[in-house]
Amino acid sequence: MRYDPAAEVAAMTSREVAVLVGLQASGKTTFYRQRLAATHAHVSKDNWPNARHRQRRQLRVIAETLEEGRNVAVDNTNPSPEEWGPLIVAAKEHGARVVAYWFPPDLTTSLDRNARRPGRARVPEVGIHTTVKRLRRPRPSDGFDAVHTVTFDDQGGFAVRDENAPGGRWL
Repeated sequence: MRYDPAAEVAAMTSREVAVLVGLQASGKTTFYRQRLAATHAHVSKDNWPNARHRQRRQLRVIAETLEEGRNVAVDNTNPSPEEWGPLIVAAKEHGARVVAYWFPPDLTTSLDRNARRPGRARVPEVGIHTTVKRLRRPRPSDGFDAVHTVTFDDQGGFAVRDENAPGGRWL
């Protein structure tokens, strides 16, 4: 795929659905707070722990937010096409660009960070092990308009690499 600066500028003016893909305790919510909170509404099934149809509710909130002309960040594990597929469909139905933010798995670090979470914020370890088995790297061929790889920068922040740009430009 060839890098097109004009297409990138055009994409920046449209609505966007950012799909965060990674293990529990991999830094997705912290990344959202640091990098996306100013521009994207936060949507997560964790916001409705007792809802009966969390997926339906999530898709409804995404649609409503996009109809309001706002960007959305979907902050779940989204480990495979089964989870991110409906998000891509919803975004495209509303004319939104879909960007995957891929958090490469580091099982040991995620388990350690999870163990330090307080009370109900802690995920049972079996859940993290189950997710890592299903976790797959998102690709443009999955329907994403862009894929960015997110890693920690060792300074309390994140390094983001645009996998679509030649040589993987850092953002």
